[in-house]
Amino acid sequence: MTHSLFDPDPYLQPIPKWEQAELTEFQIAQVVVNRPLDEPFDYLLPESLSPHLKAGMRVRIPFGRGDKLLIGYCVGIRHATSDDVHRRSRLKQVAEVLDTQPLMDEKMLELTRWIAERYLAGWGQVIEGVVPAGVKKNSGTRELTYYQLDEAHQQWTPEQLAKLPAKQRQLITILMQHDDWLTGVDLTSLADCGPGPIKTLLKKGWLTTQRQRQLKARDAQTYQRTPNLTLNPDQQRCLSSIVNAVHNRQHVTFLLHGATGSGKTEVYIQAIQAVTAVGKQAIVLVPEISLTPQTIRRFRSRFDEVAVLHSHLSDSERHHEWQRIFAGEVQVVVGARSAIFAPLPRLGLIIIDEEHETTFKQDSTPRYHARDVADRRAQVEQIPLVLGSATPSLEACYRAKHGHYQLLKMPKRIDGLILPRVDLVDTLNDPLINKHRHLIGRTMEQGIKHALEHDGQVILFFNLRGFTPVLWCPACREKLKCPHCDLSLTWHKDKGQLLCHTCNHATRPPEKCPYCHEGTLKHLGAGTQKLEEEVRSKFPAYRALRMDSDSMRQHGSHDEALELFRHGHVQILLGTQMISKGLDFPNVTFVGVIDTDSMLFQPDFRATERTFQLISQVAGRTGRSQKGGRVYVQTTSPDEPAIALAALHDFNGFVRQELIHRAEQMMPPSTSLARVICRGMDEHATLDYATLLAEALRKHLHLIVHDNELLPGEINPIRILGPCPPSIARMKQYFRFHLQITAPCVELIHRLWHASKADFPKPIGGIEHQIDIDAMSMR
Repeated sequence: MTHSLFDPDPYLQPIPKWEQAELTEFQIAQVVVNRPLDEPFDYLLPESLSPHLKAGMRVRIPFGRGDKLLIGYCVGIRHATSDDVHRRSRLKQVAEVLDTQPLMDEKMLELTRWIAERYLAGWGQVIEGVVPAGVKKNSGTRELTYYQLDEAHQQWTPEQLAKLPAKQRQLITILMQHDDWLTGVDLTSLADCGPGPIKTLLKKGWLTTQRQRQLKARDAQTYQRTPNLTLNPDQQRCLSSIVNAVHNRQHVTFLLHGATGSGKTEVYIQAIQAVTAVGKQAIVLVPEISLTPQTIRRFRSRFDEVAVLHSHLSDSERHHEWQRIFAGEVQVVVGARSAIFAPLPRLGLIIIDEEHETTFKQDSTPRYHARDVADRRAQVEQIPLVLGSATPSLEACYRAKHGHYQLLKMPKRIDGLILPRVDLVDTLNDPLINKHRHLIGRTMEQGIKHALEHDGQVILFFNLRGFTPVLWCPACREKLKCPHCDLSLTWHKDKGQLLCHTCNHATRPPEKCPYCHEGTLKHLGAGTQKLEEEVRSKFPAYRALRMDSDSMRQHGSHDEALELFRHGHVQILLGTQMISKGLDFPNVTFVGVIDTDSMLFQPDFRATERTFQLISQVAGRTGRSQKGGRVYVQTTSPDEPAIALAALHDFNGFVRQELIHRAEQMMPPSTSLARVICRGMDEHATLDYATLLAEALRKHLHLIVHDNELLPGEINPIRILGPCPPSIARMKQYFRFHLQITAPCVELIHRLWHASKADFPKPIGGIEHQIDIDAMSMR
């Protein structure tokens, strides 16, 4: 006789009904851990811990065969069912509750579950990534002792009090007047005494104590208040649409396509004012830390309570802000990608500025995109989401075209200002660049000189860090590479070191080629450090400042640099992407793009889109006053559509052309894309593993679309490319191979992945794979 897995176990004796009722009166805690696992685990919740545990708290649990104690997250608590009775003895128990209040509410738990399902990550991995480390470590707190009268000594008659020494009598009177717990500092201050009388009352057993952590107080900064600006008709029309959605509690995703300098920030601010007027709160995401100081300044000049969340905060600063947000004390949260998880209790509006930026995509588990997480959170909360950009992503344009987003347009700059003229400078025949290896050609040099002589300021954009990106041996023709990555080492002259920009490996430059031991290494190419040196040499009478991730490492350095430029103490600002967007300096009359070709010719199907966006964004930093502005773009490929259309400010023309090209390639946004990366220490074993994984996926292809064989002549809409090495074939000592999966919708990729998992090869020798849904990088 055989039994199904779902049949009752014939060897188990039935439990009497009176015993069954008693046994089912226990609770099950559902717990997830920081592992790539799909479902929560059931743990028995002891009666002693039951009053203290709520969903959203951390717990310590025995996990795995060795019952190693791990920290997990309680995602639900339920009463035991009759099915739980038989397995009660096999259930492991929650060992400890680690929090006094939940770290997230039910809506945030629901959002993290959605992220786990959407991006094929473990639920516990998502929660671990959402809660800041400073919050988990209680950073910036101090443990204080709180006092209250013992239960047996809470009532005192005047006669009893009169028999006590004056200070003890004063302390007891104060404690009788307060129902809440008081710290020792509170008591000594109110009773005007030292700690001695408190110790005496403790020895007598008249006081009870408890220890609690408290955030250290921080000094509040004050900002000068500024009035609202008068909106033009385009701004007012966009604002009205957003405010109507706020008042009607509608979930609408608005794509606010506004030219650079069209006044998008003022629309954001006045929309948030409408939100705070009805007691609600808002989140504003910005893509770069360098934008955060000026954005914070703008918002703090309009709102009383603004919180900040970004990666340059210390753990204690982040914890302090998180607690203020959780307590509902703030009106606006401004921050980078992770600020989308700010635990605001009365969220009424989400805004993502510069929504096209790739920094909104997380490049480690969980690999979420803040734009799509914001859209989901706005759906759950039934509130509007505003995506703003002068150069929206093709994904956003595609969704607006198909009615998923509502398009709002602000095509003109405020105050009648016009977009700057953009001149393409063909550098093929420039002797300064080709013969003398300068970065700034003749035409660019004249443009900079003219702007400076007329009291204007200059921004120079160059998207390569360091002094020279390649050291090359003419004898054996080898490039000096990082020993851990398949990348050239970059010479950083200021540090006197060669650095890998991927794994941060650093070394001194060798005197001879380490490969042939004969040739003397030569420098090829240039970066921002070399540009800075050239600028100082050509324009010695003017102060120049470099902004890149090497020069802006110290806390507050972004704000300090931009303030120097804002107040005219610096005339030439040069740097990488952090100066290409969002900056509003009316005195900038010249912008130069040093090398466009390095951005365009990348092994990435999004390279043309990023090139167009960068040229358009950096061009938008000038012409923001009646002085006007000029933009020079140095390139050897002036006829390339992305460059030529950017020079014409023809965004719509670029989008039409690029959408057709992407559809022909079967690439996003008309399809969904997932990238699977396999990595291991052994190159051949990793390739074998990637090949077997690809075979497992292809094995299930024909079952996914119709759950049966495809019709004759029908082409499967799911495509799998690879495995092959990515552009960086070795990174941080790991050899890498990747696959690309494209499908008409992400749900088909999910179905294929789940159907194939059982056939995936077993990891051997530390080989692992990761899947990146909606991958933004092909490196």
